[in-house]
Amino acid sequence: MPSLRTTWMSALIVMFTIACGATATIVPEASAVPTTTPAPPISATPAPVGLATLAPVQLAPTIETSTSPPATFVPQLQTPVQFESLESREVRLTAGEIQGLVDPGIRSALADLAQRADKELDRVRVIAAQNVTWPDASLGCPEPGFSYAQALTEGIQLLLLYETEKFDYRITGVYSRLCENAQPGQALESRPLLGIWSRLADMPTPRSEVAAATVGGKIYVMGGFGAGATAHEEYDPVTDTWRKRAPIPRGVDHPAAVGLNGHVFLIGGLDGRWGPVDNVLAYDPAEDRWTAKAPLPTARGALGAAVRGGHILAFGGIGVTGDVGTTEHYDPETDTWSERSSMPTARDHIAVAAVEGNIYVLGGRLGSYARNLGTNEKYDPEADIWAARAPLPTTRSGIGAAAVQGKLYLFGGESTDGTIEENEVYDPATDRWEPAPPMPTARHGIGVVSLGNRIYVLAGRLSPGGSSSALNEVFIVLERSMP
Repeated sequence: MPSLRTTWMSALIVMFTIACGATATIVPEASAVPTTTPAPPISATPAPVGLATLAPVQLAPTIETSTSPPATFVPQLQTPVQFESLESREVRLTAGEIQGLVDPGIRSALADLAQRADKELDRVRVIAAQNVTWPDASLGCPEPGFSYAQALTEGIQLLLLYETEKFDYRITGVYSRLCENAQPGQALESRPLLGIWSRLADMPTPRSEVAAATVGGKIYVMGGFGAGATAHEEYDPVTDTWRKRAPIPRGVDHPAAVGLNGHVFLIGGLDGRWGPVDNVLAYDPAEDRWTAKAPLPTARGALGAAVRGGHILAFGGIGVTGDVGTTEHYDPETDTWSERSSMPTARDHIAVAAVEGNIYVLGGRLGSYARNLGTNEKYDPEADIWAARAPLPTTRSGIGAAAVQGKLYLFGGESTDGTIEENEVYDPATDRWEPAPPMPTARHGIGVVSLGNRIYVLAGRLSPGGSSSALNEVFIVLERSMP
């Protein structure tokens, strides 16, 4: 057991380190470089605080190295958690999501909590989360008798619920600390943290230019360049596992896909030689079987599709003679297609998502990523009319989008400057965009789907042009009134 003098000297070293802008690494940072090796696990190590006496005790400050022993907990009198002026943004993290957390500071907080619980964490609730600017290095939680550098410090304030206890963590960089001495009114500026990223189980087949859809709580990823042309794999978010399903009857890349009436519909695409196809196939997960449906009237790839009112709408893409603005409507009851009003802006490599009865066609390009567009056009299926909306903050193509609680989240893409990591959120109610935490791994040619308040960003290329990946990264939206 370290002496009181040693403990206070260690505390002073940590405070000096923070004030100078350096950080002490508590847990290994999840790598943003895609590999097939999962992120280091968050697990418990022996500690004197057992689960039966789990309480938000203060962690004695230490600076750890790769050879130093685990930090020692020094119990102190418990004080009520104070978490000022934060709106609830509750969400429950699964064990797999906790293990794959990407942000090193949030990983540090969860690792500390696991150590206090003396077990691997299986379920933790995020009650509230804010991006905060504090006036000094105390992070709004000063220790009595300490002085802090008067320098603006940005970080995250995170309230966690585990079992029946709340834990108020303050995070900056890779450093986190449990706060028991919160000082109301310390934050100079705060805004909601829109979400957090986690890396989950990789896909069995690395690929890009895929299509993805959801049915019955499962995710299906289909097609893609190279070995992925006929690949078809199913992901179960509950178990964080993949399994291979019936191959696509005809190999395809750059298709579109939607889930409807318990089936996955795979629409159009390119034939591996940049030739557009008109194939429409329906997959029945219960039978693990594909069935051919009425073909697209306009053969095309790098298109987008969405579901509205039990029908499918297909937009844009690369046709036989180049980019098209074609909009076509499919009725599954009659297995027939009909033409609708064309998009005002013909383009390919677009993202499409539906929100509250309307469908938004985002970004894209005119034949090459050197000619990317920031176009955002809204389609009203009932009136069959189009309207221009606020353009994308980041002009891009080869993108993916999904809707969660009335907002659109737009991910990735490519440009002449390389692959794009931006994650931008569009609110149709205000016609405004705002930035969200960027993708851990910049890429394009991705599949993007949402289940509840999770958005899964799958596969994709790591550089413009060639390459592929097996990545499965989830953006967990921290929205109000999560169930």
